[in-house]
Order: sequence, then structure tokens, then C-alpha cells
Amino acid sequence: MAVPAFNAARLASRDSYRITVLFVLLASLLLTGCLRAARVRTAAAAPGELIAPVREAALPIMGDEADYDKLMDLVGDSRFVLLGDATHGTHEFYRERARITERLIREKGFDAVAIEGDWDDADLVNRYVRGLGNAANAEQALAGFRDFPGWMWGNTDVRDLVEWLRTHNAALPAGERVGFYGLDLYGVVDSADTVVSTLERLDPAAARRAGKRYGCFSRFRGDFPVYGQEAAAHPSRSCEKKAMEQLQEIRSWNATHAAGADPARREELFSLLQHARVVRNGEAYYRVLAASSVSSWNLRDRHMAATLDELAGHLGKPGKPAKIVVWAHSSHLGDASGTQRADFGELNLGQLVRQRHRDDAVLVGFTTYTGTVAAASVWGERGQLKQVRPSLKGSYTALLHEAGIGDSLLLIRGNGELAEALGEPRLERAIGVLYHPQEERRSHYLKTRLSQQFDAVIYFDETRAVERLRTF
Repeated sequence: MAVPAFNAARLASRDSYRITVLFVLLASLLLTGCLRAARVRTAAAAPGELIAPVREAALPIMGDEADYDKLMDLVGDSRFVLLGDATHGTHEFYRERARITERLIREKGFDAVAIEGDWDDADLVNRYVRGLGNAANAEQALAGFRDFPGWMWGNTDVRDLVEWLRTHNAALPAGERVGFYGLDLYGVVDSADTVVSTLERLDPAAARRAGKRYGCFSRFRGDFPVYGQEAAAHPSRSCEKKAMEQLQEIRSWNATHAAGADPARREELFSLLQHARVVRNGEAYYRVLAASSVSSWNLRDRHMAATLDELAGHLGKPGKPAKIVVWAHSSHLGDASGTQRADFGELNLGQLVRQRHRDDAVLVGFTTYTGTVAAASVWGERGQLKQVRPSLKGSYTALLHEAGIGDSLLLIRGNGELAEALGEPRLERAIGVLYHPQEERRSHYLKTRLSQQFDAVIYFDETRAVERLRTF
């Protein structure tokens, strides 16, 4: 067999081409790396093109009546104002939400405060602020929130707001008084007990039927999450059907008894129906939680959104739709479609309210750079005073801190330049009832686009923990 002659020129040409291609690829990779590094440095260093619009838009919070004039203008005739906090234990967040809430009630005619709390616990407060019930003061009315995490609602700032609501309502007719409601679904057993006890006064035969159905939950009274695990593992043992049957009966029962009822009775019947909804949806939540955290999160926030809409329907009058201010964590109230949560398939209350009510909803976030917070290390543990680390470089709060705006209000909606500056993905911190400073990046930060998440942001450079009530 003949062997081809060695062609050195051709080989050299081919090698030269390969070297050129490799060089181009290497240069491209190096350039890409440099660009990525530049982007990281840009995020960390917060360049002037981002800082300038932040500084220009910042409205200082001075502690006087004019602080939120521009926010009131932004609210206009909107029916839902959602006030979300970056932690569940920061005094400034609660204090300023109370100030805004009082103005919304006085100046904009808001009808209710709805919180990220259980319906049953909040119902004690609702009766107190309306001049009903047996509580002698706001601290007693808040007693339902004594269980973990007690500081979340059992603090001096919430106490002061509750007393203000009571005083405000005292000068109003019963049908015009501002209410206080819980949107959450954790209190399944408490709500089941309330359904039975309420029916015992109103319809003993119906109470016996409810007691028999809800007896399905009785052995899980001390640890209801165990019910969810067992129902998920053994669907035949689920109480789902009985919870649904009872909800359907309450709906029919209410339809018969609500016609022509006075305001106090209408409030009682609506609360009865909502307790039955909590049992039905809470049962589903704990059952789904055992299998999927994302599905259970979505179920919970859909329940809160549905409760908000039902509440608006209940409080609204012909020609005067209800207006409600909502207090919850920013993870629930900041539109999830503008955050990393959307990548996991999560939605939230703020997103649902925006989708359903458009410009009738105003979403306001609260955040801080550093300070102290009330939080626990382990679920069920008593809250502690914890130091909040300075925000990570590249985060939104680090940007606001570097801008040097101090305690300020930023109105994003209607400000295109600011919306653009706050529209790129950056880290945002979220501290719930647990805080783990040593693993903060993994446990408490996610990527968000702030201008998609909120219509306005209220920033405090340094904050302090809420003060827990003495009896909590």
C-alpha cells in the first residue's frame, strides 16, 4: 500500500488555523469572565447611575404628619393597601404601618385591617375594637396570639393600634366600625371548636352534626401537623370529606339566617362561615404540606387571597366597595412574579391581589440595613433579641445604605427612572420568625426585582426589635 507523502505546508496551515480558533475561544472566555466580574463589581459597588435616581426619589421620614402625604396621593381611591415587612420582629415596621393605617382609615375611609394571623385569634381583637366581647383592654384582646410566635402580634406597637381602633370606633355607628381580621389558616382545631360552640347557641342540632364531623380531628389536637402526615400517607383516614360537608352546611345555614340580620349578627354569621373555611382549607394545607412545600405555600396564599375577597364582599355596601389594609410579611405581599420564588412555581397574596384588582391595589415594602430584631432560632422557641447583620454587598438594602438616604420613602410606581434602577435582579433579605445570622445568605436572601415587587418601599437604615407585651 502506498503511503501518502508528508505535506508539511498543509499541516502547518491546519495547525495555525486551530491555534487561531483556540485563541479566539480563550479570548472570548476571558472577556465573558471579565464582563461577569464587572457586573458583580457593579452590583457590589452600586454605581452612580443607580444611586442618583434613588437619592433623587427619596422622601425623608421625619416622624411628622407629612411623612406619608405622597403615599396617600399614590393610594388615591385604591381599595387594597398591602404593607409588607422584611422581618416579623422590627419595631419601626410595625410603628410606621400603624401610622399609615390610621391615615388610611381617617382620610381614605378604610374599613378593616387584615393580618397574617389566624382568624380565630384575630376575632378576639375584632370584637374588642368594635366594642364587643369581654376583653378589658387591648392586651387581653390580643391574648389569642400568646402561642409561638407571640411577639409577632403581641407587641406594644400592635397594642397601641388596637387601642386606637377601639377609640376611633367608639364615635361611629355599629355598621361603620373598622374591623380587625386574620387571613391565615393554621388554627384548624380552634376554628372547629368555635364553629361547634357558636352553633350550640344558635342551633343545637346543627352543633351536634358539626361536633360529630369535626371529631375526626380530635386525636390530633395537640400536634396538628401529625394529622397532615398521616392523612398524606393514608388518604382513607383523611378528614377532607367531613370538613367539606360541614362547610357546605354552614353556607346553606348562613344563607337562611343572614337575611335581615343586624350588623352584629351579620358579623357573627360571617365569622362562623370563615371558621368553617379555615377548617376546610387548613385541613388541605397540612395534608399537602407533608408532600410539597411549594403546593402548600400556594394553597395558603390562595386561602389568604380568597379570605380577603370574601371579607371585602362582606364589608362592602351598595355604592361603597370595602377598603382593606393588609399587614403581612413581604414574602406574602410583595408580588412573587418579580422574585426568584416564581422560578420555584410559587405565587403569593400580593401577586393574586394585583392580578385581580390591578391599580386598585398598592403594594408597599419595608426593609432595613441593620439593627436588632425579635426572632427565634428554632420553631416553638421563645423569641430572642438578635443582631441583624449589615446587608450583603450586592443587595438592595446595601444599595439604599450606600446611597445615604437614611430613613426614607421611595415611590416607585410612576417614576420610570427609579423603576429602572430598582428593576435589575438583586439580593433581598427576608427574616421571618426564625433568624440564622451564621447562614444568612442561604437562609434569608433571594433574588428580586424590587420595582416589580412593590409600588413603594419604606427603608430604615438602622432598626430595633419590637417590644413584646409583658404577659406574652
